[in-house]
Amino acid sequence: MTDALAQRCARAVHVLTPAGTILSAGRASLCVLGLIGYPRLAWVLAFPPFVWLVELGYWIVARNRRFFGCFLFRHRSG
Repeated sequence: MTDALAQRCARAVHVLTPAGTILSAGRASLCVLGLIGYPRLAWVLAFPPFVWLVELGYWIVARNRRFFGCFLFRHRSG
């Protein structure tokens, strides 16, 4: 892995498709969404303006991981 790719991977998730295409951030999330069983939703969200909203949402969450982590990954006590 190159240093440039390592830096990119630290900022966003990446998916390498069988065709050799590298997807990152929101588009990579849509690819995973389709693979886990929601292909229609992923297909619809891949078109403008929805894909822009997905990218914006990904950007906001990625830059505020600690904040969102407090709500999404709470540890249960007891």
